[in-house]
This record gives sequence, C-alpha cells and structure tokens, in this order.
Amino acid sequence: MLSRIAVCAGIEIINYSIIQQLLKEQREKKKQKERRKRNIWVRGWISRRKDLGASDTLLVEWSLEDPDYFKKRLRMTTDQFNTLLHKVTPLIQKCDTNMRVALSPKIKLEITLKFLATGDNYSSLAESFRVPECTISLFLKDVLDAIYNVLQEFIMVPSTTDQWKKIQKDFLDRWQFPFCCGAIDGKHVLIENPPHGASDYYNYKGTYSVVLFAIVDAHYRFIYIDFGTNGRMNDSHIWKKTKFYSALERNNLELPNKAVFVGDDAFPLATYLMKPYSRHEGLEHKQKIFNYRLSRARRIVENAFGIMASRFRVYRKPISVSLDKTDSIIKATCALHNWLRTNLIYMNTPELVDGEDFSSGTIRNGSWRSIPTAGVDELMTPLSSNNYSRNAKDLRDRYADYFVGPGKVSWQDRMIA
Repeated sequence: MLSRIAVCAGIEIINYSIIQQLLKEQREKKKQKERRKRNIWVRGWISRRKDLGASDTLLVEWSLEDPDYFKKRLRMTTDQFNTLLHKVTPLIQKCDTNMRVALSPKIKLEITLKFLATGDNYSSLAESFRVPECTISLFLKDVLDAIYNVLQEFIMVPSTTDQWKKIQKDFLDRWQFPFCCGAIDGKHVLIENPPHGASDYYNYKGTYSVVLFAIVDAHYRFIYIDFGTNGRMNDSHIWKKTKFYSALERNNLELPNKAVFVGDDAFPLATYLMKPYSRHEGLEHKQKIFNYRLSRARRIVENAFGIMASRFRVYRKPISVSLDKTDSIIKATCALHNWLRTNLIYMNTPELVDGEDFSSGTIRNGSWRSIPTAGVDELMTPLSSNNYSRNAKDLRDRYADYFVGPGKVSWQDRMIA
C-alpha cells in the first residue's frame, strides 16, 4: 500500500515538473514574440515617410519646379546631385532585411547634404525627412566618408614639376606674384565641449577646436589639407607635424626652382615660405609694396575658407557631433568645395570674394565676410620664432626690389597710400 502511494506521488511530481517546464517555455516564446514586435515597431509619422517625407515631396517639387531653390538648399544642381549619388551609392547602399526596408542611398545623401548646407540638427532633419535621429546619427559618418572617398582626387598635391609650374603661372597671371605655388593658412574649427579629453581641445582663446591647415591654388581650390589636430597644441607644433612641412623640409615635392608659398604673420619666414614684413617697425616704401603684393596672393586662402564656410553653414556655429564625425565633415566639405568649383557649378560672382578698386586704392570685402561663421576662427599665435635664416631674409628683400622694379604694377602705389 505504501509503495503504491509513493509511486503515485512520484508520478504527480514528474507531471508537475513537466507542466512547469512547458509553462516556462511558453513564457519565453511570448517574451520573444513581444521583443520582435518591439524591434519592428515604428512611430506612425515615420512610417508615412514615403508619402509625406521631404525626399519624396519637397525635394521632388524643388527639382522639377524650382531648380534654383534645390541648388540653394543642397548646394548643388540636380544634375550634380545625381552624379554624386551615382558615385557614392556602392559605398552607402544597404540590403533590406526581414525586419525592415533599408534607407535608400538617395535619402541618405539628401539628409547629409542638407546637414552640411544648413547646419540643421538631427531633430530638424528627422522631422523633415521622417527618419529617426538615431538612424541619421548612424549613417551620417558613412556618407561623409563616402563623399570624400569618391571626390578626394579633387584635392591632390601636384606630383610633377610641370603641375606645380601650372599653379605658378596661374598665380603670376591672376595675382602677379612670381614663382608662387600656393597660399597657406590654418583655421580653428570650433567644436562643442568633447565628452572625453576635453582639455586637449581647449585653445588659447577659450574655445574648443580642431585645426584645419590648407594650401590653396590661384583659383580658391584646396591642393592640400591637414585636419584633426587638437586646438590646445602649440601652433608651431601643429605646422611642423603636417606631412606637407616634412615634405618641404626634405625637398620631396618635385617643386620647380625658386618655388615659394605665401602665408601671413603667423608663419615662419623661410626660403620656401614668404610672409609680410613686420608692421611693428617702420617700413620702407618697397617693404609696404611687398606686403601689399603678398597680401593679394595670400588672401586667396582666406577667401577659400570663407567661400566654403558660407556655402556649408554647418560652420556657422561650433560643431556638435563626435570628433570622428567632425573630421569627416571637414574633409567632405573640402572635397565638395573643390569638386563644385572644378565643375564650374559655383564659380565666383564678383561680390563673393575680396576685390580691389585700383582707381581709388581700396579693398572691398567679399560678401562671405558678412555671413556669420562662428564655427571657424583664426590662428593668431605665431607658428615659430623670428629667427629667420639670412637666405630667407635676402629672398624677401629681392622680391621687394622686384616689385618696385621690373615687376611693378601700375596701381600698387595707390593701394598703400
């Protein structure tokens, strides 16, 4: 009798265990089902992207009815947009999955270009294009890098002496400065307080920044860029850490004989780099003429920065994305700037860049200077000591003699009066 009772009890225990296991498995399946539902859940207003999002409504209307406004909002024509889209599509296209349909390369590029052109934040872009902010944050760097990768050929340091001579000829013809191979300058690109290592990016002006160095040809196009150095670093170290400086020092650039670059007071005088005579001392007439003539050539790089910053208004205020995205923004905008200029889409209007009135001896500021660009600032501290070599000083003096002699232009005296 007792053994029979024990057997029945054992059976009940086993049945109870089986039932509990089945219930547990059912609960797990229910949780997995709920989790899948949450994963594929989309806000209602985002799900109506195809019908109401800017990519399939406003941008289509602009391209068909108001192409000038399309160009104003994305900083390129519809033809240029389609060309760029064709170039970047293989790099940014994703496959659909069982969970969701991938965003098209077209809408990714539209959002990225509008971000660069207007400086809109993720929230504004999300509301306009009906794409979640987190999604925009995920693909933005990929698209920026893709833009640079397909356009980087438009930012190329000349590789032959003949290519350098072409730049020299352009500087002589357009700006009357012989043997000039480029104008050099640097800017602080302001960023919001980075979350880690913030002190490294805190510069002497009390803002956070990364530094962009550039060499520009006679047509306001970048031929070399160096970016990403933290703004706290001493400026002399910034210049000397660039690959371009190392190549200059080693004479590895295939430069023609007598080649020089032009820079402002912040740069060190060298046989390959001309800078103005110091205004802290009384200047002779020929030295004032030299400073004016050098300024004409050097302003090209200032104007190139200004044109880019006015075109891509992401530079109107400190950039508020991660440091790696900031680097991607800089290189993508530089590449786009060159590509658009090379393709004659954004050639200058006379008002855009600095100009001169030779009859009155006045300089007119380009319109880009009136556009707020709080996200870009000057490098103001000297890049080296004043211990120039005798050869560099002699070369600058020979330029000064040339500009008041055989290389004189008819209007120069009026410009320093």
